Amino acid sequence: MQRYFATVSELGNGSFWIALIISIAMFAQDGARIALQLSLLALCSWLIYRTLKNASRRSRPLRRSYKIKATVAPLDEFSFPSGHTLHAVSLSIVAIAYIPMLAIVLIPFTLSTAVSRVVLGLHYPSDVLAASAIGSFLAWLSFLAGS
Repeated sequence: MQRYFATVSELGNGSFWIALIISIAMFAQDGARIALQLSLLALCSWLIYRTLKNASRRSRPLRRSYKIKATVAPLDEFSFPSGHTLHAVSLSIVAIAYIPMLAIVLIPFTLSTAVSRVVLGLHYPSDVLAASAIGSFLAWLSFLAGS
């Protein structure tokens, strides 16, 4: 199970989302517009999560307990919020809204991403829950900006 979550976490570092955005741009109807919206959303998500991490400076669970052993290296020092989860939720909501059949892949991947962050000792459940709420809100704002 650890290997599965480590793999999901690694894909969630960006390669999965970049591949998705490129695929949408190349193959979806109105793909260039959707890919642009997803790219701008990813950038906004990154800016917000970096700002919140630097402001909160919350230590990761593996830094607070010697009993937690990381099976993957954290990308940065701080825990709140989970950037992986924030990106997964925001990008999945928007992609599924435009291309509903992507739900078959994106919903399990997004849920696995969120769970992986806690299982791997990189985040607290509250980091993941907050990131899910922030990601949902950003997706909603993305639709408002696009209309």
